[in-house]
Amino acid sequence: MMLVPLLATVMTAATPLALAALGELVTERAGVLNLGVEGTMLVGAVVGFAVMASTGSHTLGVLAGCAAGIAMSALFAALTLPLAANQVATGLALTVFGTGLSALLGQHYTGRTVAPLPRLPLPGLLHQDVLVYASLAAAPLLAAFLQRTRAGLVLRAVGENAEAAHQLGTRVLRLRLAAVLFGGAMSGLGGAYLSLAYTPLWAEGMTAGRGWIALALTVFGAWRPWRVLGGAYLFGGIEVGGLYLQGSGALHVPPQLLAAIPYLATVVVLAWVSAGGAARRLAAPAALGKPFRALG
Repeated sequence: MMLVPLLATVMTAATPLALAALGELVTERAGVLNLGVEGTMLVGAVVGFAVMASTGSHTLGVLAGCAAGIAMSALFAALTLPLAANQVATGLALTVFGTGLSALLGQHYTGRTVAPLPRLPLPGLLHQDVLVYASLAAAPLLAAFLQRTRAGLVLRAVGENAEAAHQLGTRVLRLRLAAVLFGGAMSGLGGAYLSLAYTPLWAEGMTAGRGWIALALTVFGAWRPWRVLGGAYLFGGIEVGGLYLQGSGALHVPPQLLAAIPYLATVVVLAWVSAGGAARRLAAPAALGKPFRALG
């Protein structure tokens, strides 16, 4: 039956999107807009692959991808939090930097392959690797954190009104730093998944715009973990379903058009939000993208 392998492929296609988008969701819930997800994913992918190729350890490769993501997000945080640099410009610069850095670091690994992450069978479920299961578990865990814990409520308060939270004694910059680093770790993890599991090799620019899709998913999912996860599976299904129909001969359209569909959807979502009013209707964090300066 073709449905089971098709569903398994959709899950693997959706996992890097889900990991990066859920990390960006936490970052944006704290009021920080990091457009450097694409560059962070690329650096996570190449560092994770390089460590795996050098050591033969999947665990070290995954941890290295996370660490690379944290390092990239720490650079972003250093410029945007204490120095209050423009978050949009800094995020775009981070993507450009990450793209170039990953190409430099990966020049000796291009075309090499590694053994993919081993799959862990669970009774009654599809056989998937640990990061697929982790992405599925991340959505309910983040939903519970944001809705049911004091720390999650404080984080949301900072994303709505950083000045008011500061007056109540919240260390806004410290909390935003933690959120940015978490988002970077998840983006690095998503990148490492691409090079260690989805296509276990390194190729320059292998994220192919998935970081931008992850950014759109946070909006598409209205900054709610379950909706973001569902959006990741929707986009993964569009990507895999189009290729499946093309391969089966049931759909006769240029493959380039099918490959462009997820990115066209991304452009539509971002254009709709930027048109005005959409962000308010989706309950976007009120302080999103606004720098914070403690006045007292």
